[in-house]
Amino acid sequence: MFFTRFTALGISLVSVILFCFYLPAAWAVPLFMASAVLSVLGLYDLAQPLHSVRRNYPIIGRLRWFFEEIRPEIRQYLIEGDNEKAPFSRAQRSLVYARAKDESSDRAFGTLIDVYQNGYEFIAHSMRPAPVADPATFRIPIGGSAGAPPYMASIFNISAMSFGSLSANAVRALNRGALLGGFAHDTGEGSISPYHREYGGDLVWEIGSGYFGCRTADGRFDPVRFAEQASDPQVKMIEIKLSQGAKPGHGGILPGEKVTPEISATRGVPVGEDCISPARHREFSTPIELMQFLSELRRLSKGKPVGVKLCVGQPWEFMGMVKAMRETGIYPDFIVVDGAEGGTGASPVEFADNLGMPMREGLLFVHNTLVGAGIRGRIKVGAAGKIVSAFDIAAVLALGADWTNAGRGFMFALGCIQSLSCHTNRCPVGVATQDPMRQRALVVPDKAERVHSFHRNTMKALAEMIAAAGLDHPSQLGPHHLVRRVSLTEIRLFSQLHIFLEEGELLTGSHDRDFYSPAWNLARADSFELVK
Repeated sequence: MFFTRFTALGISLVSVILFCFYLPAAWAVPLFMASAVLSVLGLYDLAQPLHSVRRNYPIIGRLRWFFEEIRPEIRQYLIEGDNEKAPFSRAQRSLVYARAKDESSDRAFGTLIDVYQNGYEFIAHSMRPAPVADPATFRIPIGGSAGAPPYMASIFNISAMSFGSLSANAVRALNRGALLGGFAHDTGEGSISPYHREYGGDLVWEIGSGYFGCRTADGRFDPVRFAEQASDPQVKMIEIKLSQGAKPGHGGILPGEKVTPEISATRGVPVGEDCISPARHREFSTPIELMQFLSELRRLSKGKPVGVKLCVGQPWEFMGMVKAMRETGIYPDFIVVDGAEGGTGASPVEFADNLGMPMREGLLFVHNTLVGAGIRGRIKVGAAGKIVSAFDIAAVLALGADWTNAGRGFMFALGCIQSLSCHTNRCPVGVATQDPMRQRALVVPDKAERVHSFHRNTMKALAEMIAAAGLDHPSQLGPHHLVRRVSLTEIRLFSQLHIFLEEGELLTGSHDRDFYSPAWNLARADSFELVK
């Protein structure tokens, strides 16, 4: 056992002694140097107090850390199955890559998915398919009730990703792709950088708890600065971020050493000082105050569509917001439901794995609450959470969404290889890094075309899919069009699996729903707290 554990160290030491006698020979010098280095490493491993493996197995114990370091790459390239989701499967990534490159995404010899596995989902087709619609018509009007014209939004847009998290070149490519395809690019809460403005693509300006781009020196909301930014014709909609799927209810900090002059100018924070995103907003503390703040943003932006984004948590809090809408007569133009299945930013493991409501459940809850309160027709609903394919879009629309957003899907279109190193500043393809040498790998004109192609080809696939179901427009999708396998011998329509409230049901109390009615009774318009 002694010789097994210390064989490598012993060989290195003996080699050093032997090569001392052959130093005049040129061939012995590199071998001597290598043996000397290994001997020093081995003796250090034997003495160091931190790692038990290396104390017991000097030199060879280091292989453990080496293989652990390359384990994700080995798994991804050699071991991972096509449909193993970690968090996106090889099949999903390959689909995006193919569509982004304008290559065929067709597959021969049938599906690789087990269609008899519990949870398998599909769309029921029609015996009389409809003509394939023009994907350019897949748009919905948002806003328009406050003087400014509505924004005709694509049903598939780029989700919120901030400059700072993404590189300058990634932001440039996304925005140019959005311009080419005529869809929207959400800025993320990091505000509008010069790179968002470079190509002039449509922007959704997200305003988080740090009020970046419209804040005072002490971090409060600055209405003058907001009005200046919101007047830009490139800004099509304003989005108040209440929470995000990756880390709902959690604030954030950008360390001072990362606050460069360009990030300082973009966010309105001092160079070199920690940039804080608080866990909660300071401009409102009740649902009614939130609606009043929303109304103020709409006034300051001269009627542009204003809405909120949230990952659903405690149900009575959102229901309190809905009660505040009815009480004040102030309605958001849109609500974006973010899913707890994660996002592009890093977050604590417990937040990523065990906090917040998954997107589909959150979407269904928001849709049902608005229907039950009799105001669904006033508000458009978007949804974001692991959407990369036409079927992903169709499934979300069938559950009540009016449009969808994707973050990581568009990152794949930029060339992301899912290295899971977004938070390290060492992104291998230049997407999620501020390192100038790393981000130069991302060539903006090429990647912008890929962003455009991914959107265009996904919309084309959606058009063909809904035509097969006998539909002319994605807005016609309903829960009766989608089917899920619930056992080896049974399938159910989504309309059979889920509860769908009737118009105004929560107001009349016409049905006693196990979940919705009690939660509605707990909700308050004047507080996010429970009714006591």
